[in-house]
Amino acid sequence: MTKPRLPRIEVCVEGIDGLLAAQKAGADRVELCASLLEGGLTPSIGVVREALKLSTIPFNVIVRPRGGDFLYSEQEFQSMLRDVEALRDLGVAGVVIGCLTADGRVDIERTRALVRAAKPLTVTFHRAFDMTVDYRQAVEDLVHAGVDRVLTSGQRRTALDGLDILKDTVALANGRLVVMVCGGLNAGNIADVLDRTGAPEAHFSAGKTVPSGMAFLNPFVGMGGTSLEREYQLTLTDESAVRATIAAARVREVQPA
Repeated sequence: MTKPRLPRIEVCVEGIDGLLAAQKAGADRVELCASLLEGGLTPSIGVVREALKLSTIPFNVIVRPRGGDFLYSEQEFQSMLRDVEALRDLGVAGVVIGCLTADGRVDIERTRALVRAAKPLTVTFHRAFDMTVDYRQAVEDLVHAGVDRVLTSGQRRTALDGLDILKDTVALANGRLVVMVCGGLNAGNIADVLDRTGAPEAHFSAGKTVPSGMAFLNPFVGMGGTSLEREYQLTLTDESAVRATIAAARVREVQPA
């Protein structure tokens, strides 16, 4: 009996430290972001340049100019095009995008434009897919737009909650689009999700919160909309959690045939 094909594992990270931890722990690929508290925003060009110097595995860069929804103004969309062009010229492995229309459908015209600007890079459509009104139509729209991969939790908060839609999405894609599952994946559930959906790729973040190294803490001022405590906390990629989750995803490799 043929052994199951090993899934490709992508780890979502914030910044260079996250990339280094993920690649050391055995990730196949990284999604490089800023501000994971907002679901991931475009990192700076300086971060991308440094990542290119230090990475030993491919990484895709998210192109998302702000948090919130995926309905962008014309100015925001133009900035996304410029970011894609800059990332292409820098030579990253791929970009991660997502544009919707107001009625919750894939914005095919803008998606095609971003794909054209990115080529020959690979293009992943992120979890904007999970905000679409009709995931079946969204699969067809992404195929027609030339997207290579879609990231999805099955339109639910976690992959376990979205198992039925994930399985159906894999069947609908039928090899025309790589389906990468995500949403609350960890060492305890990743193998089950991969087995039950048939997805060829999985994506997770494995963050841990650690105290800031600051000795002086001002209890009266915060720099953003989060709690004051967050001002003196850092979220890092947990290398041991990444390694354990990857091992769990690949345990099928050593199962008897």
